[in-house]
Amino acid sequence: MFERPASGERAVLVQLDLGQGVLDERLSELRLLVASAGASVEAVVTGRRARPDPALFAGRGKVEEIAEALRSHDADLVVFCHALSPAQQRNLERALQCRVIDRTALILDIFALRARSHEGKLQVELAQLDHLSTRLVRGWTHLERQKGGIGLRGPGETQLETDRRLLGLRVRTLRARLEKLRRQRSTRRKGRARRDVLSVSLVGYTNAGKSTLFNALTKAGAYAADQLFATLDTTSRRLYVGEAGNVVLSDTVGFIRDLPHALVEAFHATLEETASADLLLHVVDSASEDRAAQIEAVNQVLAEIGAGDVPQIMVYNKIDLTGMSPEARRGDCGKITSVFLSAATGAGLSLLRDALAEAAHDAALVAHAQAQEIPSQEFERI
Repeated sequence: MFERPASGERAVLVQLDLGQGVLDERLSELRLLVASAGASVEAVVTGRRARPDPALFAGRGKVEEIAEALRSHDADLVVFCHALSPAQQRNLERALQCRVIDRTALILDIFALRARSHEGKLQVELAQLDHLSTRLVRGWTHLERQKGGIGLRGPGETQLETDRRLLGLRVRTLRARLEKLRRQRSTRRKGRARRDVLSVSLVGYTNAGKSTLFNALTKAGAYAADQLFATLDTTSRRLYVGEAGNVVLSDTVGFIRDLPHALVEAFHATLEETASADLLLHVVDSASEDRAAQIEAVNQVLAEIGAGDVPQIMVYNKIDLTGMSPEARRGDCGKITSVFLSAATGAGLSLLRDALAEAAHDAALVAHAQAQEIPSQEFERI
């Protein structure tokens, strides 16, 4: 097992063109991910293939190019902008004689750095163990005893089975704890529903400015930074929106294209807050050239967690970087469907508050109408 240096690591990035498109945006995103994990980018190796190589993903010629980049830049880590199979990762590490990680492992590492709450740490550990379970042989150094020799003879395979059993026990323990936390969160949501308070969740691509917007609206002081996945733990605050009363606004984890399935599964308890919301504020980085693909990536994750049908208001943030003016646009039904603002400067925040007040007012009317219908339905049953 390779040791992680105490100081910042020096990374070589690898991105192959497999026909997936938007290569520049993907590479830029990978650079941000690596920086967020605390490493420096020393070199980038690119190439084009019709399909991944089954053994090495990149092919032998490209692996030799990667090895040369490692030597010339004195780097100690290779990061692939793709998902590697356990066999490909092991083969690459043998060939390159350094640690090799894929995009999934990189995101998991960032989540481990960012987790602050007890629930967040449990969720990250569960996702990491799910990912580790398929790579157990590489990660456990005492399995060297399988090679034999003085002091190393013994039931190496039995040890591997023991490791797998202990890992399985830990996974079950984590799932049980998270299920308990999920039930507690569900109880709190039901309490809010009984008080007829509109539940609003901020969603969007990572680094779109959700936490900055959350702080601007609620003065909550939640952690906000120009980083990917700066927020992992859901934070909720009451927000007064005038005559319509209060709404509960929740800041949630950001999404990313090809979000690892293990993370979606592990963070299900947190993501349920989004699925159970009455309204989603879909925050978009209006200054990003890849915003259409980012919107699509967010909607895909929302569909996966059961929030695809929750009403949305599109919030186009960072208009201070695009030169646009604050604006609220209405759809065919007359309701506000999109707001253009800058959370950093405060321009357009009043328009978003008006949109939330309008949504809260409409929700109150619907709740009142439903309450009026209940007696007549009971009367009909009698």
